[in-house]
Amino acid sequence: MRSYPGLFIVFEGGEGTGKSTQIRALETHLKSQGRDCIVTWEPGGTELGEKVRKVLLDPASGPMDARCEALLYAATRAEHVAKVVRPALERGAIVLCDRYWDASRAYQGFGRGLGFATIDRLNEWATQSLFPDRVFLFDLDPKSGLDRVRLRTQGQLDRLEQEGLDFHQKVREAYLFAASLDPSRYRVLDASQAPEAVSVQIRQEIERLRP
Repeated sequence: MRSYPGLFIVFEGGEGTGKSTQIRALETHLKSQGRDCIVTWEPGGTELGEKVRKVLLDPASGPMDARCEALLYAATRAEHVAKVVRPALERGAIVLCDRYWDASRAYQGFGRGLGFATIDRLNEWATQSLFPDRVFLFDLDPKSGLDRVRLRTQGQLDRLEQEGLDFHQKVREAYLFAASLDPSRYRVLDASQAPEAVSVQIRQEIERLRP
């Protein structure tokens, strides 16, 4: 049950799927209507979270134990929810978050082989059971997504982006599996479409959600 007047909207997907572009477009649209709206992201979103983000994404961090990786993500998520997300929701804001709990399901649960159940137990405790009102899942062939990232960054990939194509395929499969478990909460979007077409679909869905 929702215990807050705001809306918690999460944007999920693999690398290069266009999440960040769509979040900014939706932020502009909502603010043009005078809506209280914030954009945030994971890992990060807080001063502490940004420090941990650097460790998680820096290629110099090298291979990391899967449990350590999952715990670091959960720790930054606990801080993020407590200091940014929940306070905004309680004041009635629309929170647009670039990745959340499902990212850990996909990357550490499937990608690292820890399983959904382990990730869910850890993150339910870390977030005090804060679930998004809607998850927009941007679905794209991993190779196409990574090609987009390489073009944008001139080949400079972070620690997770440098994982093999098989890993990123597992991430995609995990996201689609998560969406199939709770179709009322998820909206799967074809991220190969023109950005304008995707934006229209998102705005239409938000209109249905708004109180």
